[in-house]
Amino acid sequence: MLRTPDERFTNLPLYPFEPNYFQVNENGLNIRLHYVDEGIKDADPILLMHGEPTWSFLYRHMIPILMTAGYRVVAPDLIGFGKSDKPTKIKDHTYRKHVKWITQLVEKLDLTRISMFCQNWGSLIGLRVAAENSERFHRIVLSNGGLPTGAEKMTSAFMNWRETARTLDPWPVGQVVQAGTVSELSDEAIAGYEAPFPEEKYKAGARALPSLVPISPDDPEHEANKKAIERFRHWKKPFLTAFSDSDPITRGGDRLFQTIVPGTRRQTHKTIKNAGHFVQEDQGSECAKIIIGFIESNPM
Repeated sequence: MLRTPDERFTNLPLYPFEPNYFQVNENGLNIRLHYVDEGIKDADPILLMHGEPTWSFLYRHMIPILMTAGYRVVAPDLIGFGKSDKPTKIKDHTYRKHVKWITQLVEKLDLTRISMFCQNWGSLIGLRVAAENSERFHRIVLSNGGLPTGAEKMTSAFMNWRETARTLDPWPVGQVVQAGTVSELSDEAIAGYEAPFPEEKYKAGARALPSLVPISPDDPEHEANKKAIERFRHWKKPFLTAFSDSDPITRGGDRLFQTIVPGTRRQTHKTIKNAGHFVQEDQGSECAKIIIGFIESNPM
């Protein structure tokens, strides 16, 4: 188990947020999970779920806008990412563990009336947590992600990425994020994405997650994701898709959810222009405005 030294996170651009920590438990071992928790604590929470290989730094453009609008903003770092602890073995990371760890955080903070924005692996984890704890969630915004069961045909772009994540050495996290954006990242932003990973041994989570996406019905999480999809077939609470126009990995995934989730009906779904896979980096302000407008259009 590794912990990134605090000095790696000093003077990050546009990331002034106070750290918060919660100990998740795995077989008697406490693992420290970091999360941002900004805004009015008794306000309705917005849960921001990042994916791989990013961390809550991805939401630095969105958090201040959502706070100013009067919401509590919670942005966890998945175990293995950001300021959270980092198990060093690929086998230490499983889909089910990541779902359990985020569920523990949601329960510890006793979050209810949640509006969630999720993307990339943040959607695979976040949608499972929402489906299995539906009483805590009221609204969902899905961007550039999904909830594969293993029965779907995966894009060639994803399969190529899955193989690359296994074999690329060294693993250039900043360049990976840059490849998933339309805009040119500053040197400071690239350094921010690389900050959690001072050495290759810190990157087990980043390497592991692409191979944990279910790609066949034999996957160990096939049944759990299938059950979650069935729950979304009866999900009448507000559900919005906000995919970007330039993401070859998840293109078309929005239409699937618009078809199967009753809560998507009568919603004004969005296609965010001039944005790649990491839509929060390319169009963070636009994403924040979409969330706010969605909440205001769907009061409880």
